[in-house]
Amino acid sequence: MSDRLPVVLVVDDEGSSRRLITALLKSEPYTVLTACSAQDALDQMESCHPDLVLTDGMMPGISGFELAARIKGDHRYGTIPVVIVTALDDRSVRLRTLEAGVDDYLYKPIDRAELLVRVSNLLRLKEYSDHIQKSNERLEEAVHQRTIQLQESYRQTIETLIRAAQKKDEETGAHLKRIAYYCKELAIRLGMSADYTDLIFRASPMHDVGKIGIPDRILLKPGPLDRDEWFIMRTHTTLGANIIGEKNLSLELAMGYDIALGHHERWDGCGYPLGRKGEEIPLCARIMALADVYDALRSRRPYKEPFDHDLSVEIILKGDGRVCPDQFDPQLLAIFPLVVPAFAEYFATLTDTLEQ
Repeated sequence: MSDRLPVVLVVDDEGSSRRLITALLKSEPYTVLTACSAQDALDQMESCHPDLVLTDGMMPGISGFELAARIKGDHRYGTIPVVIVTALDDRSVRLRTLEAGVDDYLYKPIDRAELLVRVSNLLRLKEYSDHIQKSNERLEEAVHQRTIQLQESYRQTIETLIRAAQKKDEETGAHLKRIAYYCKELAIRLGMSADYTDLIFRASPMHDVGKIGIPDRILLKPGPLDRDEWFIMRTHTTLGANIIGEKNLSLELAMGYDIALGHHERWDGCGYPLGRKGEEIPLCARIMALADVYDALRSRRPYKEPFDHDLSVEIILKGDGRVCPDQFDPQLLAIFPLVVPAFAEYFATLTDTLEQ
């Protein structure tokens, strides 16, 4: 399977024993290296990459048994076969050998034929083991790459649906861009990690993907919705979550799922679709809820004219009958005044002419 000669590391504090084992192995197509102590062997391991270690059991300092245990306990070397060579033939030695995870043992004086057969068998097993491990690694990498491709394809499909839903609703893509920046700004002010802030920036535009399934007569109605229409409109949260899916998701899609499902939940428990309350609502959805209300107040809708920045901020902080401060996470509401200058700038710079 490989053109490289197998490397056998012989470890023994007695020079005569090292020379004898080396001589016995010289007739075979192996590269034989030697170490005069267990520490010497450990120092050589990283550079010589042995395929098998033959070590004396009883050595001063670190014994061969401890050397074997260290090799087997190191994730870099755990698959390397270790053979204990010992002059002791009793039950306690055999138990120590098993406890150390040793693959085989030989008794002194060493029989040449037995040595060569056992070394050959163990090296063959090591070769097959390495081949299987490399095949598994290649398979895992192929699966990983395929998973990334599938997730990217799925993400692009979701983005297409987002754009379609947004086209139905507001005739603009600027809302999606603003929402992403609002959410990231709030997450930064909360002290969230860079990974989290980047993630919510990418996931937040998925919030209204479910609107693709809402009839235009309801979505674009120039006036208040009746009870039945309002019931249908509210289903865009569960429709969006179902479109994104809940299982086997990337972090981005998983957060998109939470946002799509939960961005109309309220801190006071009066939201929908599940009526969750307080910290039962995922943080990303609580962030989205505040960002979405601000942008809705600032934007033109079929049923309302846009409000200016100052009035929108006042409505969020004090309420107006439809919007109530109690619906927002108090921690987010507390930092909201700190981000309103950035929100105003985002709205001013990321606004399509149709929204003016």
